[in-house]
Amino acid sequence: MDSGTGSVEGVNEVVGRCAEWLRTDGWSIDRHAVDGPSGPFGTLAVAEQSGGAPGTTVLIGHTDTVFPDGTAAARPLKLDGDRILGPGVCDMKGGLVSGILAVEALRATGTAFGRVIFVLNPDEEVGSPASRPFIKERAADADVVFVLEAARENGAVVTARKGITNARMEFAGRAAHSGVEPQKGRSAVLEAAHATIAVHALNGRWDGTTFNVGVSAGGTRVNVVPEHATLTIEIRSTDEASLKAGEEELVQLAGRSVVPDVTTTLELSREHNPMERSEGIAALFARARTLAGHLGLALEEAATGGASDANTTAAMGVPTLDGLGPVGGDDHSPAEWIQRSSVVPRTALLAALIGSVGATPE
Repeated sequence: MDSGTGSVEGVNEVVGRCAEWLRTDGWSIDRHAVDGPSGPFGTLAVAEQSGGAPGTTVLIGHTDTVFPDGTAAARPLKLDGDRILGPGVCDMKGGLVSGILAVEALRATGTAFGRVIFVLNPDEEVGSPASRPFIKERAADADVVFVLEAARENGAVVTARKGITNARMEFAGRAAHSGVEPQKGRSAVLEAAHATIAVHALNGRWDGTTFNVGVSAGGTRVNVVPEHATLTIEIRSTDEASLKAGEEELVQLAGRSVVPDVTTTLELSREHNPMERSEGIAALFARARTLAGHLGLALEEAATGGASDANTTAAMGVPTLDGLGPVGGDDHSPAEWIQRSSVVPRTALLAALIGSVGATPE
């Protein structure tokens, strides 16, 4: 099914299919209409059930993909040896399946488990602007959060992710005829060029922190000294202190100019806080590795520069593990896949983790 973030009908079809499956396995489900800055998203669903034991687990999976309508027809699900291919199969419809099947397995085997809240998020691929309040509300009282993005290609789960701040610099100069009176002009494009060099020179100042001018625009005609220019900038960092320092450096940069009389305005927007490997996350990974060993799996951990909903809950101080879906790769590309033989063991590991919440170490 097509379920690009902007495809409300497609996302709702995926949510409806998941809701139907969840209801047959004892979940209660609430659906919420949510809106983004440019219109409605598909519905957000929150499913819940309890297996009678103490403890609360939040599962997070997203129903949206990056692919436009028509992709599923052009590139339908197919099996290729040990790989399952299709748009969104890795990011992250495979994780949705694992989340449902893990709790189904606990029920089928008579294994006690605590309260489980499953958030199905329709806007993760654009940063979860509408879903974040729902996620934070449910995670506030949770013992743990498991995010069902795919495991890394080597099977590792994710224990750290970079935070992201987006910035927009706007430069205001003075227009003039570039041939007749260029001395009267003040080039906003030239100031933006100096700023671009200065921003990229910040790379390497803080370990694990990167700066990128992703979009540069300015000017109107070749014979006019440009009066306006803009830069869009992304900062990514492994830790809050460095991300904050990077933001402050951009503020300082915006306050000084190279081209006389050109002024700069800056807008900063924090998209994701960093997911730092806290003591709680380290302990949760140690538990996962032990359980994996009982299942005959060797489990590793990984840090990544990409962000997910795990950033939100980890920044709240809730022990969070990500990458608990099937093993997969080539996200957002025509080659996107999950490993067929990983689905059962990874779902078993997720089930074991859910069952361990609130239980004694034994």
